[in-house]
Amino acid sequence: MGIIWMLIVGGIIGWLAGLITGRDVPGGIIGNIIAGFIGSWLGSLILGSWGPVVGGFAIIPAIIGSIILVLIVSFALRKMGQKKNHGHHA
Repeated sequence: MGIIWMLIVGGIIGWLAGLITGRDVPGGIIGNIIAGFIGSWLGSLILGSWGPVVGGFAIIPAIIGSIILVLIVSFALRKMGQKKNHGHHA
């Protein structure tokens, strides 16, 4: 049950990050899970592991890390989208 619980918690963290930032995480549920996992890694790297731990995730740093990740990804996707729409301008 451990891995399923981690996937659920990771998905919720990614979903919350998308909700808080008002951005959709690309990839739906899978994207949310990936954002939750990478975001929690990023958050614990920057902020350390503190606060409540659920499913192996330190929830508060994980959510903050996921928010940062979602903002970076959505910013990068928007930049890439602009480049595609406007020809080959730098």
